[in-house]
Amino acid sequence: MGDSSLTLVEDGTTALNFLKETIKSSLNDAKDAFFVADLDDVARKHWRFIKGLPRVRPYYAVKCNNSPEILRTLAILGTGFDCASQAEINMILGMGIPAADIIYANTCKQVSHIRHAAAHGVTRMTFDCESELEKVAENHPNAEMILRIKTDDAGSFSCLSRKFGAPLENCEHLLRVAKSLNVSVTGVSFHMGAGNDNLQGFHQAIGNARHLFDLGNQLGHKMRVLNIGGGFPGHPDFKPTFEEFAAVIVGSLEQYFPREEEVEVIAEPGRYYVTSAFTIAVNITTKKEKWAEDSDGRNRRELSYYLNDGLFGSFLVCKMFDKEIRLKPIVEKDCLPSAESFPSTLWGPCCTDKDIVMEDVDLPELEVGDWIFFPNMGAYYVSIHTVFNGFLAPTLSCIISKSLWPLLEPQWHKLTNKV
Repeated sequence: MGDSSLTLVEDGTTALNFLKETIKSSLNDAKDAFFVADLDDVARKHWRFIKGLPRVRPYYAVKCNNSPEILRTLAILGTGFDCASQAEINMILGMGIPAADIIYANTCKQVSHIRHAAAHGVTRMTFDCESELEKVAENHPNAEMILRIKTDDAGSFSCLSRKFGAPLENCEHLLRVAKSLNVSVTGVSFHMGAGNDNLQGFHQAIGNARHLFDLGNQLGHKMRVLNIGGGFPGHPDFKPTFEEFAAVIVGSLEQYFPREEEVEVIAEPGRYYVTSAFTIAVNITTKKEKWAEDSDGRNRRELSYYLNDGLFGSFLVCKMFDKEIRLKPIVEKDCLPSAESFPSTLWGPCCTDKDIVMEDVDLPELEVGDWIFFPNMGAYYVSIHTVFNGFLAPTLSCIISKSLWPLLEPQWHKLTNKV
């Protein structure tokens, strides 16, 4: 296939299947931690998105997972890209993606990055304050600005409205300032926050955007883009489901932005696309045991396992998004259903007592050299990683089915050499 990180597999092969087969075939003799990504899972998410939200074009949030194979797959499938920095813009442009397919969706931008966007034809950008308009007026006169507003995202584990978005009461002033600076405002954006379970939050935010569309048009702006942000669930067990969110969004769009108005509707999904596609395998390097007295006064055996990846590596995101993380360890060794479980602690490899992946988790007894798998590791686990103590990021292998590959292959190699 010409790409060492990509393996063609039979239809129905999952990342977990592939991990186990890789270990059995001794292709990972060093027993280093490694990721496997299922590109079929990403493609299924895309088709599910366009089926549920046929009027909405997704602009994938590059920050969530910038693995080249993910970016190539989504580019071929037809998504745009949400970039937050000069480096991310360069990554996408370097693939041959046109600047028109990028939204520079960071409301607080460095001047040099604004100039870089201007020089490379990236015109669509977001803002939420007056100082941003002043920077853009001076450094990017051709920009097409999208006003980001605050939302009620209190139900999310990542309340982005604490940091980004203009209060509704400030928006008229910002629209007037933009007009006075000759900065073009072309739409409204919002973000409901990651892990938000408030279905009606989208309805309220889309209604608020309608009000600002009307106000912007009255003030002489040509409002034509609605950006409904991200926050769509990527974990397969999350409730409400994506389809339930989509139903509310579709109804709200029909109410506030009927099709005949020909408003362009976009979104910025990130974790939705990649969460369930990635599984990591980590290896036990050391085992310790102790006896401790439980609440009933009985002695119980407790086990500690030291892994070759941890909180300062691929699991760093666990500390950042405590409410979201639903780590579910799967042991590699075959254990009888009747096998006794023991309260266990999973430690990372770094020389600090803060490097704890999981505590008091019931596991069957394992040994040095055994593997533990963690599914649903695609969102931010790959992007957010340190090299503390010199422990490098795990390698990544991608699998793709024999039925999907022919759909991607004609364009795959054109993108491969440019990333």
